Amino acid sequence: MARKYELKQRAERVEETRRRIVEATSGLHLERGPAAASIAEIARRAGVQRRTVYNHFPDDSTLFEACSAHWRALHPPPDPAGWTDLRQGLRELYAWYRETEPMTANVLRDAEALPSLRAVMEPGFGAYMEAVRDVLGEEAGRGSRVEAAIRLVTDFHSWRALAQLDDDDAVELAAQLVELAARRSRPRGTRARPGRS
Repeated sequence: MARKYELKQRAERVEETRRRIVEATSGLHLERGPAAASIAEIARRAGVQRRTVYNHFPDDSTLFEACSAHWRALHPPPDPAGWTDLRQGLRELYAWYRETEPMTANVLRDAEALPSLRAVMEPGFGAYMEAVRDVLGEEAGRGSRVEAAIRLVTDFHSWRALAQLDDDDAVELAAQLVELAARRSRPRGTRARPGRS
């Protein structure tokens, strides 16, 4: 019985150490970005030795994956499956961008220079954005103009340009751009589906 208790305590200590490393890393990513987060600084903030960081996370990819999972648990993205129209989707997406702006900006910037970060982002953030675009494309209609407009209005950097407006104005401007693209994509004489934005 004592042996089981000791093993349980050891497992709890290992999990606590791992959590501290992930939280320290996430904090540095938020403040400075992944490219500027050194293992030495992560270890210092987590209160562990550098080798302890490497024991838990032998490479950048495993550390990025753990931090990404930690961040998503704290800041879950909106579920596009529940969106009923274009404006609702943009409103929820923009609110999430506003909530996560510093981290999202740092990670997107540094993904350009860090292949291991980019490899973690593609199946995570990249796949999520494809799902967002698919759902909004179903609402707005298909066509190269519509797809280009949706790609533009859902892009984080485009949102940052619109963020100087209040959220309602930003959503309305973005939705109007998509709707204009949809009107221009339809053959003359056809009408939009009723009830669609």
